[in-house]
Order: sequence, then structure tokens, then C-alpha cells
Amino acid sequence: MSEPYDPASEGAQMSFKERMSYSDYLHLEKVLEAQTPLSSAHDEMLFIIQHQTSELWMKLALHEIGAAIRSIRADRLEPSFKMLSRVARIFEQLNNAWDVLRTMTPSEYTEFRDALGQSSGFQSWQYRAIEFMAGNRNLAMLGPHKHRPDLSGKLEAILAEPSLYDEALLLLARNGFDIGTDARRTDWRETRTENEEVLVAWQTIYRDPQRYWMFYE
Repeated sequence: MSEPYDPASEGAQMSFKERMSYSDYLHLEKVLEAQTPLSSAHDEMLFIIQHQTSELWMKLALHEIGAAIRSIRADRLEPSFKMLSRVARIFEQLNNAWDVLRTMTPSEYTEFRDALGQSSGFQSWQYRAIEFMAGNRNLAMLGPHKHRPDLSGKLEAILAEPSLYDEALLLLARNGFDIGTDARRTDWRETRTENEEVLVAWQTIYRDPQRYWMFYE
């Protein structure tokens, strides 16, 4: 009779008494204890995990968008392309993940919806942060977060800096494009208005992408 396979025989580390393990590194105890259903409904666990994993992906998206903004500001476009490509894949992952939630029927959702009170994904501060960092800056959307000074403070800090789109326009200005009044903006909280010079700049780029490939891409 053959002996059971022992991974240690091939050099696998099997003792972690004084070593960092996989679980230690990922803080899995905290992560896996963060699901606290408020009802006895079977499908509430799916609902919680769907939204918690979405928030983790959004955290990574914010990490990448922030780095892309800093790269563009420093005229380092190649790294920003890689970062923004990753963000696009993250958004695809977020969209595809809803396929799992779609296995829950409306009637199953109503079994626990009342337990959630007024809480809603609309109140996700990270979703709002992505909007603000991308350039969609509607100050009214700060409202759902004002009861949490720690979170509203993070959003205010984002609004105090140029968005991804702002940095793209400033990049154009540094390279000789006329972007009109956008070149003189100092209040990054302002809602962007239509700018004819910016429109002409983008038209110039898209009509001759080979010449302006760096900006086109």
C-alpha cells in the first residue's frame, strides 16, 4: 500500500509556528469574519460577499487611478497606460461578478431587504471617489457621506486635486495645445463646463492619431 502524499517530501513548508503564513499575510481572519448577516435568509451571504468583493476591487481601482494621475502629472505616460488598462480590466471584473448575484431572484432578495434599512450601494464612498478622481465632480454627491467626517474628508481631499481628466488636459497644455480657461483653473471642485478650445484640441488629436499617438492612446 502506497504512503499518502506528503508535500514536505518535495520541500513544501509545512510548519508556520514562527513564520508568516498565507492566512497571516492576507489577514484572512479579519476578512472572513466581516460577513455579518442581519437576517436568517440564505441569500444574504451572497449579497454581502458580492458587495464586499466589489469594494475590494474598487480599492484597487482607486490605487491604480491615483498612480496614473501622478504619472501623467510627471509626464510619464507609459506607466499610466498600463495602470489605466488594469482599471479597465477591474471594471470588467466588477461587471462580470454580477452574474453570480443574478442567481438571486427578486423574491429571495425581499426576504432580507427590510433588514438593510436605508443602506444602499448608492452610498459607497469608494464609488464616489472613483467618480471624483475620473472627473465627474457633482458636489451634491457628498451628501450621503457627511455623517462620516473621516470619509467625507477623503472625498474632499480628492476634490482639492486635479482629476484624471484635468491632468490629461494639463498634459495637452504642456505640449502646446490651447485648452483655454482650463489652463488657468485653480478650483478643482468646480463642475466642468463646455470649452470650445478643449473640443478643438481633442478633434486635432483624433483626426491625426499617428502624429499625436501619445495623447490619442
